[in-house]
Amino acid sequence: MLACMWRELVYLLRHKWDLCLVTLAPLLIIVMFSSMFYAGKPEHLPIAIIDQDHGELSRTITRYISLNQGLEIATIANNPDEVETLLNQTKVWGYIYIPSGAERRLVNGQDAQISIAYNQSFFSIGNTISSAMLVSTLQGMAEFSGQDYLKNSMPYIDIPTANIKVSPLFNPTLSYELYLEPFMIPAILHLLLCCCVAFAVGQELKYKTVKSWIGQQNVMSALFAKIMLYVMIFCFWTWIWMFWLVEIRGWFIAGSLWLILLAQFLLYTAYAFISSTVVLATKDLAKTFGFIAVYGGSSLSFAGVTLPLNNAPTFTKFWSNIIPFTPYAKLQTEQWVVGSPIWVSIVALLILLAYVVFYFLISSLLLKKYLKGAEI
Repeated sequence: MLACMWRELVYLLRHKWDLCLVTLAPLLIIVMFSSMFYAGKPEHLPIAIIDQDHGELSRTITRYISLNQGLEIATIANNPDEVETLLNQTKVWGYIYIPSGAERRLVNGQDAQISIAYNQSFFSIGNTISSAMLVSTLQGMAEFSGQDYLKNSMPYIDIPTANIKVSPLFNPTLSYELYLEPFMIPAILHLLLCCCVAFAVGQELKYKTVKSWIGQQNVMSALFAKIMLYVMIFCFWTWIWMFWLVEIRGWFIAGSLWLILLAQFLLYTAYAFISSTVVLATKDLAKTFGFIAVYGGSSLSFAGVTLPLNNAPTFTKFWSNIIPFTPYAKLQTEQWVVGSPIWVSIVALLILLAYVVFYFLISSLLLKKYLKGAEI
């Protein structure tokens, strides 16, 4: 097995483009996405305020909006058409509309008719500014009611306003770096790994060098050794990225580090054997790369990470259940962010192991079948 791994390593050293796929490409992916999410979350997103009331309530809401780090007041206008133009040009992402008489209606116990609108076509930005505008507006209205109106109207009565504390669990800063990056790096690296393995096995088939690859070993040992070199390389790059995220950026692992590392190893191994299975079955690199693009490229979307699967169609749930990335994403969330007990994640680990064993056996059978056909 060591001789087989050494043979593959020598091949990589002699073919510079193949070597770039396992060295420069993972490095560029890690650097690019680490830089993209380094800021944590978008801040100072421009919004507008349509103020037709020009009262103390308007000024209080504006003050709270300006104190919100996620928002930046681009303009305070009186004409809704002006703000609508800015919204259509994506120069602002939303606006708060304070109509004439809002303060008077509020103090009379009526609906102030204050409204919030935002651009939801940009999903992440829309969610960010909608919650920020809503919280700041409610804070401003509570401040006005308790301090400016009730205190002045009834100075000898201390009436505390109601407060509700909302605390996001496990990601209190709502950081995209902690939310997305731990999923995106393995998702992209496993796709790159599939391409490397498919090309490595496909080259053996193309140039009729399968017998020299197998040598005196049995088929299963040779296949396992060839695959393991690529799995170890991509595990190494993943561990470098994890060192950056945990030790340098400070996103500590709440659960078991070793369980996450084992799950990553099984994830990469499963996808590597899936890739070898497809290329051995089709004997066509173009078809294999097409399958990898659909099967591996959809991992992040169908694993329930970015899009919920609760009310998804039957096919979406089926697809989610036949990709190894789904149990891995569940395990990583449980162990990295939530800090769940180890026994909670054992089921996901066993599912990953089942993928590895199943596709390893299928790949070995297909390779044996190919060798028998070559002998005949």
